[in-house]
Amino acid sequence: MFELVALPPAFGMRNVSPFCLKAEMLLKALDLSFTVSQISDPRKAPKGKLPYLVADGRIIPDSELITEYLDATTQGRVYAGLSAAQKAQGVALTRLAEDHLYWIMVASRWLDPDWWPNVVTGFFGELPAIIRPIASTMARRQVAQTYHLQGLGRHSLEEQRGFAERDLAALDAAVPAEDFLFGPDPGIFDFTVASLMAGIYDNKPATWLTGLAQNYENLHTYSERVQAAVGVYGRH
Repeated sequence: MFELVALPPAFGMRNVSPFCLKAEMLLKALDLSFTVSQISDPRKAPKGKLPYLVADGRIIPDSELITEYLDATTQGRVYAGLSAAQKAQGVALTRLAEDHLYWIMVASRWLDPDWWPNVVTGFFGELPAIIRPIASTMARRQVAQTYHLQGLGRHSLEEQRGFAERDLAALDAAVPAEDFLFGPDPGIFDFTVASLMAGIYDNKPATWLTGLAQNYENLHTYSERVQAAVGVYGRH
């Protein structure tokens, strides 16, 4: 029995983190027995972020390390049937989604002054009123610093929108109109893309990034198809 430790619901999402959702999709697709536990403070996780997996007394932090662990423990089922070229394409899409577009999604929540009150309620609502403004402001400052160090935070909002448009257009062109990336059944790279897009499409209320993503119908339909196929959805 595995235990997946993830973030609690927020913003209309049953699972607010695409990394947590991806790991849950993979566990379900592999038909492994697991439970999901929730903690609201990622700082309590081994590497200060979620998810992590508890397996046979071990703790495996980070969704990619979880993926590699599950591939090893299932004798290669995670990447079964993929050619070297297909795996390379999947890794490239993963990097685009998780190391670039993901940060724009974070910024569209945390750094948009109009959307910021939803973050305060969703992530800090359980804190005492006297502490909530201090804790949330400190966390927001850290997100802004990280976004700046990543590089995207050095650009104007108009330029960030341009980066997002190019990412979305690339994903929309990469995903198929039917079935999944590399065959009739969804796999880890489908879960990577669909989990991120679920957080963008089903985020409540909509962010400015949601509005951009709505223009890519093929990508939207694909993300819904992946979630339906595995029976794990991002939204409530």
